[in-house]
Amino acid sequence: MIDPKQEKTLRIVKKAVVGVIAAVVVAVVAFDSTYTITEQEEAVITTFGSPASQREPGLHFKIPLIQKVEKVNTTIQGFPIGYNQNSSDEKELAENESLMITSDYNFVNVDFFVEYKVSDPVKAVYASEDPELILKNVAQSCIRNVIGSYDVDSVLTTGKVEIQNTIKDAITKQLENQDIGLQLVNISIQDSQPPTTEVMEAFKAVETAKQGKETALNNANKYRNEKLPEAEAEADKILQEAESKKQARINEANSEVARFNAMYEQYLKNPEITKQRMFYETMEDVLPDLKVVINGSDTNINTILPLENMGTQSSTQSIISDGQNASGSQSGTQEMENNEDETAQDESK
Repeated sequence: MIDPKQEKTLRIVKKAVVGVIAAVVVAVVAFDSTYTITEQEEAVITTFGSPASQREPGLHFKIPLIQKVEKVNTTIQGFPIGYNQNSSDEKELAENESLMITSDYNFVNVDFFVEYKVSDPVKAVYASEDPELILKNVAQSCIRNVIGSYDVDSVLTTGKVEIQNTIKDAITKQLENQDIGLQLVNISIQDSQPPTTEVMEAFKAVETAKQGKETALNNANKYRNEKLPEAEAEADKILQEAESKKQARINEANSEVARFNAMYEQYLKNPEITKQRMFYETMEDVLPDLKVVINGSDTNINTILPLENMGTQSSTQSIISDGQNASGSQSGTQEMENNEDETAQDESK
């Protein structure tokens, strides 16, 4: 037989246990019936095995113990290939990922960084167990295929942009076939270098030589661009001067021809007068520059007489007198010719 006090105690204990259990159930139900989505997230709600996506941010409700919620980060995420990023932001080389062979059978270490985001939260949760690992394997496969189709010089120097674009296209096609709910945003080459120090130094020397070549070409082009306009301007100046001289000579020749023709017309009219005139004009040009030197027979003294004034006066007087004589002789000659013509006519009669 149970003691009344013990029975009362048992009742109190039972009530307390029931209360605690009820409080726990209420707390669990209350806690599990709501969830919050931020702007950088999307939720996948599973009800009896059927998933659905919830994209709107804020506070939402669900059926406790029946609906399951998984939150998915929809921002751009990334991971490295070829190196490991430690806590102090220092890179540690991962040769099993970075060491590759090129089309000309050279080894290089190439590091990449892959950026992606979730395009379909439901597929990202249920299409695969680890979609990021699948993306990494796909990226490594495409990287090695593309690097293997380029020579080492392109991988290390000139072909990086083209290689990145080719790898991105290849990964995008593979993700479309895999359909794991991820989208590639970008893939970039972080570093590419030969595997040994000696080879690295050799490639650096080659790169330095190429830069020196580019610098020399740029300087040469700059010098050409500076000097070419000057040379063209000088050539134009010479051509213009030559054209000007040509035209001047042509004009001078035409004037000389016109002057000669005019003189020839006058010569045909009065040959003797024209000859004398030309002679006197020539003497006017020549005599002022002449000097008379008188050498005495008894002494060694030479006397120099300037003819500037003498030549001018004498030439002027000579021209006047000779002109008069020439006109007289011309009239006499004309009379003689007329008499001869009359005599010839009388004899013919």
